[in-house]
Amino acid sequence: MMELDKIKEVFRNRKSKMFDIQRHYAVFVPLVIVAGKPHILYQVRSDTMKRQPGEISFPGGKVEEGESFKQAAIRETCEELGVEEEQLEVIGELDFLLNTFSDMIYPFLGFIKNFDIKKLNISKDEVQEIFTVPLSYFLTNKPQVYDMSYRADISEEFPFHKIKNGASYQQRTMTYPVYFYEYDNYIIWGLTAKITRNLVKELVQACIERK
Repeated sequence: MMELDKIKEVFRNRKSKMFDIQRHYAVFVPLVIVAGKPHILYQVRSDTMKRQPGEISFPGGKVEEGESFKQAAIRETCEELGVEEEQLEVIGELDFLLNTFSDMIYPFLGFIKNFDIKKLNISKDEVQEIFTVPLSYFLTNKPQVYDMSYRADISEEFPFHKIKNGASYQQRTMTYPVYFYEYDNYIIWGLTAKITRNLVKELVQACIERK
């Protein structure tokens, strides 16, 4: 049996971390300069992709073993957009978030130097097309917000007999907001819109605090 002193030694200087995470993902939120103005770059996922084909996203993907979140974001951006690592400047970390599948997503705000949309050699296997949206658009256009709800799908084998009140146990319906931005003929929604909204929110708050 472990002694109390040993337990204290294990936890005294331990730093807390998120547990029960299924997968770790990193994304790169690219700022580019178009006609002298800052834009955010988005990509349309290839229709041949198994997950979310044709939807709008940021460059990014699963963090591989042995690499940092930032390294993963840079690697995926280079692979998907066909840019050199030297072109990418990581400005800073954005707020990370946990999705409904227990996947942790780490967004990084960055800048693509010497950006020329016509010279990008995008990976056609992953990216159908790319487009940019002026940052000013998001500062003057709030997203549409819709609620999405779901309840747990519990199997017949679940041991309700071990729980007080059994099968009549009160299940909660989870409800969360889903954001939509519409720009030209593009619909930016879901996680991508959520990250965009949070970025804009931080910028607006910073401007207010400086006044």
